[in-house]
Amino acid sequence: MVKWHQKKEDVLQLNKRTEKATFAGGCFWCMVKPFDQWDGVISVTSGYSGGHVKNPTYEQVKTGTTGHYEVVQIVFDPDVITYKQILDIYWPQIDPTDDGGQFHDRGSQYRTAIFYHTEAQKQLAEASKEEVEKSGRFSKPIVTKILPAKPFYPAEENHQQFYKKNPKVYHEDRMKSGRDEFIRSHWEGK
Repeated sequence: MVKWHQKKEDVLQLNKRTEKATFAGGCFWCMVKPFDQWDGVISVTSGYSGGHVKNPTYEQVKTGTTGHYEVVQIVFDPDVITYKQILDIYWPQIDPTDDGGQFHDRGSQYRTAIFYHTEAQKQLAEASKEEVEKSGRFSKPIVTKILPAKPFYPAEENHQQFYKKNPKVYHEDRMKSGRDEFIRSHWEGK
């Protein structure tokens, strides 16, 4: 039933079939923008998943003792963008050979992983990982894990859409991280 304060667009969106994709790719600040700009992506939420602490805080997760990864959870319309296309966006955002974190962010909370929500997602993720392994882009083994989805805990509001809220800090952090140089040298034009 439509409530009087809901917009027509919101009601239409609620009626659509959606899916979720959850990825760890290092600092979640850098993982929102690459997905946020595609048609069919409804939302990208920064958060925590994979660990043993319920309702963790940023301060807890950054200690590396909660077992959680910093992740982004993407809600998407599979009639507009497929899970395979979302995987194709994911891989070029990360260094899949680094099991100690990503770029200048070090620690278990910054490791890479694909958290699958369905058996179909698991199969597509495994196939995409195999594609990356066979691509010849990397001389080291691909260590990105493919794991069953666990409870997702949204991060604090100040971490949501950070690239929009704090563009100067976002750009400075991203520039210092080495992520963009890595992407250019391993993914662009190949």
